[in-house]
Amino acid sequence: MKGIGIFFIAAAVLLFTAVPAHACSSVVISGKVTPDGRPLLWKHRDSDYLQNSVKFFKGEKYSFIAIVNSVEDDPTDVWMGVNSAGFAIMNTQSFNLVDVAPGEERGAANGRIMRRALEICATVEDFHHFLDTLAKPSMIEASLGVIDAQGGAQMLEVDYYKYVVYDANDPAVAPHGYVARTNFSFTGDVNEGLGQVRYLIEEGLLMPGSGMGLFTPQWILTDVARCFENPIMGIDLRSGDFNKPRTNGWFIDYDFISRRGSTSSAVVQGVRPGENPELSVMWTILGYPPTGVAMPLWVKGADKYLPALVARDEATKLSPLCDFSQTLADRVYSYHQGDGTDRYMNWELLWRPSGGGYMQQLLEVEDQVFDVSEPIIDGWREAGRIDVGQMSGLYLMLDGLIRDGYRPLLGTHPLL
Repeated sequence: MKGIGIFFIAAAVLLFTAVPAHACSSVVISGKVTPDGRPLLWKHRDSDYLQNSVKFFKGEKYSFIAIVNSVEDDPTDVWMGVNSAGFAIMNTQSFNLVDVAPGEERGAANGRIMRRALEICATVEDFHHFLDTLAKPSMIEASLGVIDAQGGAQMLEVDYYKYVVYDANDPAVAPHGYVARTNFSFTGDVNEGLGQVRYLIEEGLLMPGSGMGLFTPQWILTDVARCFENPIMGIDLRSGDFNKPRTNGWFIDYDFISRRGSTSSAVVQGVRPGENPELSVMWTILGYPPTGVAMPLWVKGADKYLPALVARDEATKLSPLCDFSQTLADRVYSYHQGDGTDRYMNWELLWRPSGGGYMQQLLEVEDQVFDVSEPIIDGWREAGRIDVGQMSGLYLMLDGLIRDGYRPLLGTHPLL
């Protein structure tokens, strides 16, 4: 371990560079390779805006819910969402599709394009038409993942003038039934962009996951979003080799899927062709995912019943669930003594071989969320519709369960 320690010290010197905003990880999965035949869309968001919330929008054609920056009173941009037609969209910023001018923001239109798409698109074909009719240059530079209620599941690499479609349903394009992206595009400049190591992490999990039938929202949020492997270094922090007494329990946060700038992680679970689109569910973690807990959310009834845990509290302009997570994340990243030191993480607080770390305790809470929610969701699928009264009751039950899970960790947090 002594030699390994020297290696990591040297690596730390080399790796202390700023993490660009909007560096995200994602996957779109065909219903052909999920256990229940329903497509999945996942985005793990990294952003300078640490406080996120979920907002209901009454759109021009379709209502929708979406993840937004909590600081914005009337968000013009959204960062992942699903609408009443069962159409869902997310983006990951690409950094190798466009040569931007000095001072020009990369992908300046990404967020507002997604908001507009959720208002007017019901299918992936609608979205293609929408992109075709945009004025050029579009100011989009992104991989845009979309699913719909007809089984559509695509990743589109979009630049200012054109787009290329990667269809997760096409075995010639996606032989394992999914398309993953981070922050470089396959149609962009070779070996440029960002997130190549995170892409390797995704592929290392998703390819065997496809063959073993593991593609569920719970698996993605537990084993992918909260993965702490780095294939270049050949390490997995969850192995126990980086905890006390082998080390002092601290490590450097670099090229893991979850990082200090991770602000949400959500999976939209769509519907089978012929099912009611209102049954599409967005399993949503707000805040730093290793210290967060997923909530299931639906568009139906969201104008009245969107849970207080995920909505913005108007007095504080924070969503409670996000702030609970970020409060614990601040403890994990508590060393601030000079430039770059915010990259040190107290891994021992998050995960311990004997149990009891923040992530381990909260994963137990999240397991309960899935255990309580899934039988109710299955009942709605059998009935072909959501029972709004039952949904309201479920939200109240989950609110209590999640708050109870955070109380031992947060004590007198003002939003508890």
